[in-house]
Amino acid sequence: MSILIDKNTKVITQGITGKTGQFHTRMCRDYAHGRAAFVAGVNPKKAGEDFEGIPIHASVAEARAATGATVSVIYVPPPGAAAAIWEAVEADLDLVICITEGIPVRDMMEVRARMRAKEAGGGKRTLLLGPNCPGLITPDAIKIGIMPGHIHRKGRIGVVSRSGTLTYEAVGQVTELGLGQSSAVGIGGDPINGLKHIDVLKLFNDDPDTDGVITIGEIGGPDEAEAALWAKQHMTKPIVGFIAGVTAPAGKRMGHAGALIAGGADTAEAKLDVMHACGFTVTRNPSEMGQLIHQKLR
Repeated sequence: MSILIDKNTKVITQGITGKTGQFHTRMCRDYAHGRAAFVAGVNPKKAGEDFEGIPIHASVAEARAATGATVSVIYVPPPGAAAAIWEAVEADLDLVICITEGIPVRDMMEVRARMRAKEAGGGKRTLLLGPNCPGLITPDAIKIGIMPGHIHRKGRIGVVSRSGTLTYEAVGQVTELGLGQSSAVGIGGDPINGLKHIDVLKLFNDDPDTDGVITIGEIGGPDEAEAALWAKQHMTKPIVGFIAGVTAPAGKRMGHAGALIAGGADTAEAKLDVMHACGFTVTRNPSEMGQLIHQKLR
């Protein structure tokens, strides 16, 4: 079992005719069950054509109707990425994974408001992962995004992270220790995004094939603290937590758009303190993440 995606998931690629979309679609198709998973692309100007055998449709709704796909991945450039997200939401997909970095905050605020209004009006809820994220992988089944597939192994540790490269670091450690991953989820580093740590922790907690979780956050925003407070009351599995940015100065953005200390609660130390108080095993050294979860499961 896994969370969000499995070997039977059908995927639409929005932005399949761009270099980035084409490169990563190839990589994803070459991983595990990818050839059966990636069933359609979308580009209204190239509808009726194909990319290496993948049919290109004029819209997400048309691609879904033709293939039965329930997930889309977005590589559309920043000016059009928010509109691409909304198109997928309007098509009632289950999950939209937006890889694109640099989407204007105002565009994402508008999309978030429209998604909430749709759901409040009784419309289908579509989950959003990202933007500015590496995507999602269920090892030996399917990968959707830009993460290197070869470092992953099927196992029983869930990984959720705001940072792409730190996701890979945690995955590499867990693989080397022989534990493997149930799923690894990159939620992205933008200030306005979809799924958050708390959402993914709930999914891992309910997954019978996940025995423990590594959660990786960074400075800025309340996400990690809110997840820790929920976990204290509800989580039944061990969690190892790491926060990037212990030495980050206040008021300076560090990499991601959302990695900005605006107040005392946004600092790495404050978040680590909350996580520790809520029962997480915390570390200030990212090289210890794998060993710590291994110790918790012995």
